[in-house]
Amino acid sequence: MDFRLTDEQELFVAGIRKLMAKENWESYFKECDENSEYPERFVKELADLGIDSLLLPEEHGGFNAGAVTVAAAWEELGRLGAPTYVLYQLTGFNTILKYGTEEQIQKIMALHGTGKQMWNSAITEPGAGSDVGSLQTTYTRKDGKVYLNGHKTFITSSAGVPYLIVMSKDAETGTKFTEWFVDMDKPGIKREKLKKLGLKMDSVCEVYFENVELEEKDMFGTEGNGFDRIKEEFDFERFLVGCCNYGTALCAFEDAAKYANQREQFGEKIGRFQLIQEKFCNMAIKLTNMRNMLYETAWKYDNGQKITGNAAMCKYYCANAGFEVVDDAMQVFAGIGVAGDHRISRFWRDLRVDRVSGGSDEMQILTAGREVLKKYR
Repeated sequence: MDFRLTDEQELFVAGIRKLMAKENWESYFKECDENSEYPERFVKELADLGIDSLLLPEEHGGFNAGAVTVAAAWEELGRLGAPTYVLYQLTGFNTILKYGTEEQIQKIMALHGTGKQMWNSAITEPGAGSDVGSLQTTYTRKDGKVYLNGHKTFITSSAGVPYLIVMSKDAETGTKFTEWFVDMDKPGIKREKLKKLGLKMDSVCEVYFENVELEEKDMFGTEGNGFDRIKEEFDFERFLVGCCNYGTALCAFEDAAKYANQREQFGEKIGRFQLIQEKFCNMAIKLTNMRNMLYETAWKYDNGQKITGNAAMCKYYCANAGFEVVDDAMQVFAGIGVAGDHRISRFWRDLRVDRVSGGSDEMQILTAGREVLKKYR
C-alpha cells in the first residue's frame, strides 16, 4: 500500500495549512473550550474550504474523495491544533443520503456549507451503554401517530443539533429496534446539559422524551433495522476517533519537541538529557504506528474492504497511545503543562475522554478480538 498523497490531496492539505495560518486560532479555541461553545466560525471556514464535501458524492456537490483524504485532512488539522472532534458530523451526510427520506435529506442538506451542527445519533441510556440491546426508549403507535418515550444520556452535540436520530424499540413487542428522525423543537423534549472533563467544544446532554408525537414519515431507515445501521456507523466513527487522537498527539509531540530544544536546565537544553530523549523515541514510535494503522484502515475502506476489526483497533490503540504521547509531552512541559496556559492541558483532557466516548476501550478489545479470531475458524 502506497500512502503518498496525490496532487489533489496535497493541494487540499495545503489549503488547510493556509487556513490555519490565517489567524491565531488557538486563542479562539481556548475561548470556546473555556465557555463550552461549539466553534462554529472555524467550522464555517472549513466548510468554505470544502471539508464537509469530502465524502459527498459528486451529484450532491461533493468530491467523493474517500477516507484516505479524510485521514490526511484530520492529520494536518490536528497537527496544527484544531479540535477535530467537533467535525464528526461533517462526514455524516452519506448516512442521511443512504437511509433518509427525501424530506429528511433536504433538511440536513440545507445545512451543508453553513458550519452549523446538523444531527447526531441518540443511542446510549442510563441502563444501556455498551449493551445497546438493553435500551428502554420506546415508540408506540396510536390513532395514526407514533409516540416516543424514554431517556437518553451522554448524547453528543445534543444541545446544538436541530435533529437527533433516536434509537428505540417497539413498545408492544419489545423488539424491532428502530430509529426515528426527531426535530428537537418538538414538544415533550427536555435537554439537560452535562459538564465534561474534556471535548468541551461539543455539548453532551441528558435528553428526555415524553410522548413526543411523530409520524410514520419520521422513521429513519426501515423498521427493525436500527442495529444494523449503527454497526455501520460505528466502524467509521471509530476510525475518525483514531484520526482525531493521532492528530492531537502529533501536535503535542511537535510542541514538546520545540520546547525541549529551547528550555535550559543545568546549562543544557533539556532535549540533551537521555531521559527526555527516551520519551521522544517512544512518542515517535507510537505516532508512526498510529499513522500506519489509520492509513491502512482508510485504504481498506476506500477499496471496499470490511474495516470493523481495523476500526476497533484504531479506536483502542490511538486513544491509548495518543493519550500516552500527550502525557509524555505534558511531562516535558512540566510546570507549564500542568499550571500554565499551554494547549497541552486541553489535549490531555480531551484524549482521556476518548477512551470512553465513541465506545469504551473494553468494547474495542472485544470487537477487535472477535474479528481477529474469525479469520482462523
